[in-house]
Amino acid sequence: MAQLNPALNTAFKAARKAGDMMLRAANNLSAIKVDSKAFNDFVSDVDRHAESIIIDTIKEAYPHHRIVSEETGVIGDERAEFEWIIDPLDGTTNYLHGHPQYAISMALLEKGVLKEALVYAPERNDLYTASRGQGALLNDRRIRVSNRIELNQCVIGTGFPVVDQSMLDQYFVILKEFIQKTAGARREGAASLDLCSLASGRFDGFFEFNLNAWDIAAGALIVQEAGGIVTDMQGEQTWLQTGNIVAANPKILAQMLRIIGKHVA
Repeated sequence: MAQLNPALNTAFKAARKAGDMMLRAANNLSAIKVDSKAFNDFVSDVDRHAESIIIDTIKEAYPHHRIVSEETGVIGDERAEFEWIIDPLDGTTNYLHGHPQYAISMALLEKGVLKEALVYAPERNDLYTASRGQGALLNDRRIRVSNRIELNQCVIGTGFPVVDQSMLDQYFVILKEFIQKTAGARREGAASLDLCSLASGRFDGFFEFNLNAWDIAAGALIVQEAGGIVTDMQGEQTWLQTGNIVAANPKILAQMLRIIGKHVA
């Protein structure tokens, strides 16, 4: 593996420890304790243990950094210059059903600007990283978004709104039009990995409603550093705050926004 900068090296150390624990626990899924946070929103002992491993590793290296994580919430001073946004297990439902599409997602912001990103998929031992202004990598290999320019040649990634279903009707109208006007749509169940698939050219575009910052922060920077554009549904830059996200290369993004714009105010 190529030399990582100190922040990404710490993130990878944390992700590798958590990922190894996940792989061991996956050998006996029936023994994992699972709670329901809300309808279709689950948390397991594995989520909590992974988060604890990651937080402890970051705090040891960077005791003054603020940490925002899915299960624990906020740790540290809101005035801190550096802030980590962590999803210890993106794709919990997949994981609990033995489906290998899940990942650890970690992003580092400096003064509110995304600077570093890491997404680690333990089952495949795939490591996606990005540093602002320095490109994006998959296992030391530079990755780029696809260069397709016609929507009808594209495969679009998405996620069903299964927890917050307030946009469900609009979503299915949009999805129907994409299915009619593309080469296909895929729903794989882990937004961080969907964005990494976009960054590496396996998807040509991605959209989803009502995600959390920890679902998309790392993957979005990886997309940007791979040459893609990330916006909200109106083509603006509120996606990290609203969780409504569209991403693609510039030509495809414009075509996606035209479709979405017809159905979203």
